Amino acid sequence: MSTATAHFADRLTAAVRARGNPLGVGVDPRWEQLPRELRDRHGGRSLVEAAAAFEELCTRVLDVVAPLVAVVKPQSAFFEACGPAGLACLQNVLHYARRLGLVTILDSKRNDIASTAEAYADAAFAGTAIDGATHPVWDADAMTVNPYLGRDALEPFLRSARRSARGVFVLVRTSNAGAGMFQDLPCAGKPLYQHVAEAVGAWSRENLGRCGYGDVGAVVGATHPAELKQLRQLLPDVIFLIPGFGAQGGKAADLAGAFRAEGQGAVVNSSRGITAAFDPDDQSWESAVEKAAREAVAALKAVTSRA
Repeated sequence: MSTATAHFADRLTAAVRARGNPLGVGVDPRWEQLPRELRDRHGGRSLVEAAAAFEELCTRVLDVVAPLVAVVKPQSAFFEACGPAGLACLQNVLHYARRLGLVTILDSKRNDIASTAEAYADAAFAGTAIDGATHPVWDADAMTVNPYLGRDALEPFLRSARRSARGVFVLVRTSNAGAGMFQDLPCAGKPLYQHVAEAVGAWSRENLGRCGYGDVGAVVGATHPAELKQLRQLLPDVIFLIPGFGAQGGKAADLAGAFRAEGQGAVVNSSRGITAAFDPDDQSWESAVEKAAREAVAALKAVTSRA
């Protein structure tokens, strides 16, 4: 289990600064996108075999990207789809990423109330307590959460995260095409997502690190550059987690407004654009992953150097 004691935002910003770029790599293993060599070696006759192939893909991808980036974001759904073996794979991948020195964000977008939220949060962070002993589960540095149920539902996540120096990223303005159906609804003179953003800002200011950022971040999609700039002005002390870069259509040039003047304050995630940046029959697929990661790093460096 992690013994991290430094404030989450301090650890994250220091890791990003050490790598010199804000890129995070999303790990979303899908059978049809795996290299042929992995599918042939592990087979696909059962979920156990698929999970083994997923784990090999993920660990080999992490070996490639760990020298280049600071953050990895496994999407739990793709692991859960393989049942118990997939969950064991997710646990192994998270622990492997931490051994490589990567900051881990568990992307599961949890939310619930009372003891259910506490169980989700403890599994994500400090671990599950049984008969006085605490057993680590995911041991992630941060996780994504959904604010729809309100502060009392998020309180267990905040409490568990702060007990163990972890962080949460709250959905504010998502990157999907239908995001505006609810997020753009006018409410008391402004879109609903702005009310959520203001709440996130208040929660973040409850526990600021030495770096000036809080342990509550905001998920804001790369496909909404105008909102990114607007939300950065509204939330100067909040770290953004920005999905939608790369395969979903977000461009590096669209992201300049997400960063503070010194080029800090955001993690930009790319998933398929890096971990599926190859033809499945390509024997040198790891080289393609490295090339895609380096290209994304260079594109983002060009933006943050001007921020």
